[in-house]
Amino acid sequence: MPSPQQARAQASAITSGKAPPEAEVSPSAQLRALFDRPRLSPGQRRIAQYLIENITEAAFLSITDLADRVGVSQPSVTRFASAVGFSGYPALREKLQAIALGTLAGGGPAEENRGNELQAAVDAEIENLENLRRDLADPNPVIDIGRKLASSTPLTVLGLRISVSLAEYFAYAARRIHPDVRLVTRGGSVAYDALLQSREAGGTWVLAFSMPRHAQETLTAVRVARGAGLKVALITDLALGPLADEADVTFALGTGSRLVFDSYAAPGVMCSALLQAMTDADPERTQARLEEYEQVADQHHFFLRD
Repeated sequence: MPSPQQARAQASAITSGKAPPEAEVSPSAQLRALFDRPRLSPGQRRIAQYLIENITEAAFLSITDLADRVGVSQPSVTRFASAVGFSGYPALREKLQAIALGTLAGGGPAEENRGNELQAAVDAEIENLENLRRDLADPNPVIDIGRKLASSTPLTVLGLRISVSLAEYFAYAARRIHPDVRLVTRGGSVAYDALLQSREAGGTWVLAFSMPRHAQETLTAVRVARGAGLKVALITDLALGPLADEADVTFALGTGSRLVFDSYAAPGVMCSALLQAMTDADPERTQARLEEYEQVADQHHFFLRD
């Protein structure tokens, strides 16, 4: 009889298919698509990131107010609008307002009903999960990367500083279904050695995590991985910037930032989605490894009997 985990692996396979025409696209995804230009300057990226993070307010700012909020000049805002395909800031703002009004019309917790600060933090994470749900209307990007991660032997998982917890969770679970998962949680020469050895051993992909505050050593490690010939899938909160520029694939997800330390509901769900996609990529290997693990767990009494 299969274990509960084996049964879940069999029953929860992701169904591939195109997003239905009526599928709602999250505001952050709309803005990422709008601002997806390879040659944005650092100042223009700051403008784009501010708009992504503050769309419902920023869409109604004057060019002066937006420049002040971001810390750039008004001509920089005008050049940004041109760089992303608009005749000027008024045309860009019109597009932003359409997206913002759609967001507001879509509902969400009303300000007067948000409760206390802890409840507000939960509300913010619910919004992050709603955005992720809309982004996953087309599961094919997740399915594709899941297959590539599953086929990379070894598979390297990189997470430094605050991102260690997500990397450890992913690596712990991935080892149940993948024969060689290598976890890198220290930067500098230790990370370089691990990445180079992974490539020499035949690895093709690295899954990297970068949560705020983004570590310089993470960017350096990703560049080392790319330089060694490894491809990089990145889970982060920023769709734009140097880390996203270096990655082959980026999953940009909202993080909870209302409390003193961030929370990671959406990145956690994305971890599970990628693990599911890896499971689906090689179901025979998955079932064999889960069965072997259950036998070892029973033999050595790893778990309490609930």
